[in-house]
Amino acid sequence: MSKELIEMRITEFLNVLASDAPAPGGGAAAAIAGAMGAGLGSMVANLTIGKEGYETVQDFFKEKLARTEALRAKLTELVDLDANAFSGVIKSFGLPKGTEEEKATRSATILAEYKVATEVPMETCKACREVINHLIDMGTKGNKNALSDIAVGALCALTGLKSAVHNVEINLGYIVGKDKAYADQMEAQLEELLENIDEKVNQLDDDVRATF
Repeated sequence: MSKELIEMRITEFLNVLASDAPAPGGGAAAAIAGAMGAGLGSMVANLTIGKEGYETVQDFFKEKLARTEALRAKLTELVDLDANAFSGVIKSFGLPKGTEEEKATRSATILAEYKVATEVPMETCKACREVINHLIDMGTKGNKNALSDIAVGALCALTGLKSAVHNVEINLGYIVGKDKAYADQMEAQLEELLENIDEKVNQLDDDVRATF
């Protein structure tokens, strides 16, 4: 891609997403979902900071704003990183394989590139989980007129997390037969990131709805 995804208009990005181009795909979409979740957390913080009636939570929301903004920046960067992560895999399959030495080099390069393609969406998973954790901490403490945005943000970040998990696992499918220890380590990280996440987001959703 000659133009970074994050520089595109929304309609332009969606047109590329819908095309037959191999990227952007689900990984970039996952990062955008997570970034939207972080952005909504920042929105609620901004609507709470400096507002009358929320004096006791000012420092809390200033800290949360710094965290959600850092995560929004990271996930925005991951949109393009993910879209480009698989390009190395594609290039490595084009390496020569005429001799045994070339075959060994090609095989090792493919494995290394698959690991890169796995670790980028793993970063999206971790960032999305952090977003969810911060939104759960914020809960219903913020501006009552914007609490629905906390729930929407958590749901966006949950979508980003679960979507990025698919991108990790599909690449692990190639890796597991060649480096099982690495694959097992990555699967363990995924299990930890997903632990009780549905229940926690559902509870936040219920807590927010109870305020309506």
